[in-house]
Amino acid sequence: MNWTSLLLDAHGQRILNFSPHKFKDSNMKYDVIVLGSGPGGYVTAIRASQLGLKTAVVEKESLGGVCLNWGCIPTKALLKSANVFEYINHASDYGIKVNSGGVDFPAMIKRSRSVAEGMSNGVQFLMKKNKIDVIMGTGKLLPGKKLQVTDEKGVNTTYEASHIIIATGSRSRVLPNIPQDGKVVIGYREAMTLPKQPKKMVIVGSGAIGSEFAYFYNAIGTEVTLIEYLPSIVPVEDEEVSAQLARSFKKQGIKVMTDSSVESVKTTAKGATVTVKTKKGEETIECDVVLSAVGVVANIENIGLEDVGIITDKGKIKVDDYYKTNIPGYYAIGDAVPGQALAHVASAEGITCVEKIAGHDPEPIDYMNIPGCTYCSPEVASVGYTEKAAKEAGYELKVGKFPFSASGKASAAGQKDGFVKLIFDAKYGELLGAHMIGSNVTEMIAEIVAIRKLETTGHELIKTVHPHPTMSEAVMEAAAAAYGEVIHL
Repeated sequence: MNWTSLLLDAHGQRILNFSPHKFKDSNMKYDVIVLGSGPGGYVTAIRASQLGLKTAVVEKESLGGVCLNWGCIPTKALLKSANVFEYINHASDYGIKVNSGGVDFPAMIKRSRSVAEGMSNGVQFLMKKNKIDVIMGTGKLLPGKKLQVTDEKGVNTTYEASHIIIATGSRSRVLPNIPQDGKVVIGYREAMTLPKQPKKMVIVGSGAIGSEFAYFYNAIGTEVTLIEYLPSIVPVEDEEVSAQLARSFKKQGIKVMTDSSVESVKTTAKGATVTVKTKKGEETIECDVVLSAVGVVANIENIGLEDVGIITDKGKIKVDDYYKTNIPGYYAIGDAVPGQALAHVASAEGITCVEKIAGHDPEPIDYMNIPGCTYCSPEVASVGYTEKAAKEAGYELKVGKFPFSASGKASAAGQKDGFVKLIFDAKYGELLGAHMIGSNVTEMIAEIVAIRKLETTGHELIKTVHPHPTMSEAVMEAAAAAYGEVIHL
């Protein structure tokens, strides 16, 4: 189905005709213009329209931004392909005889791109449904609450708005010692569209992006080396979770190198030579492809911040609790501002921002209650304090841990790696943090976020009856373990 009807406005500017009132307004003045249509931008625009604000979105590439087109969604499609392949290879463990499966790498990539395209089309439909104008082109901020948009033909058009919200997202960080050429030394975007499956891959950085790709490529047969500069992989997670994931990865055949730094990468006729400095000395690794997954950098260059006078700090736009910049009428959300660079954070920030603009009184976001998820296998999910951070903050703790090896559902599913770990304030029973590693834990963490939002105590959680048999029982059991009441250990 063709979701869009492509027209030109009176100025020749390319626009997706989702809003008839667009052509009645000769000066093209809006209540809200959002620069960027990722999960921060398009969600912000929809909420603004719901609140009765005349809204437009400016996008230079594809609706949905990096998340829908090159990040969250297509990577999960690839990971699902890896999951299915693993199930086929281990079918005999479940009493099923099948012929050995093979990897059709181009077909996996094609499916991933198809899923991304479908989601982007869905956003186009939502724009139409909510009567939001989608203006295609590259936006640049101008003083006086104006935004100049340059279309693909180089034609400039200026739009005005009472409120301009910057939601330009981020891109792969490039380090000087790991220059990316897009072919042999790549970022996450190229990792999703490689023309053929590499035999050997080195991944630099073990955060969510690096760990997910390490799992995916290893699962389909690529020899993977995962290099992390810090002492633990997934270094923002609780130390016990990091240790468990390292054990699981090594069991799967991934070579994990921590306390290691990449000194240089040299491309060769056959691929690349990576020189790695370890505690034992230097090591050289030959591979077909190097994936640099050392974080992201905000897309705030060349968008007119200096022309308007908007203040930045350490590569991020400075904002208040409701995402106002220092210049009235200009706001910023998502990866462009300090805080966790996560899709759900950007969405929440955008909603808070426009609700404040519309005269509502939203609560500022509690950044200590933001869940983080890594979708490798086993999955990782967490929220709040790690045990180490809670101790450093001066809390006296009660810590409960329940392994999935003691879970009936995990045993039945053949997914016994991992655990749930809960950290309580011993004095008041407040749940300070939760750390999970195992099958489907990314679907379980929202319970903890709600519990923390409602200020539920450890004893109340113990008395919350969980269904049996489920993976989520481990939450109740971990709470019980913290208070010496655990049943199944």
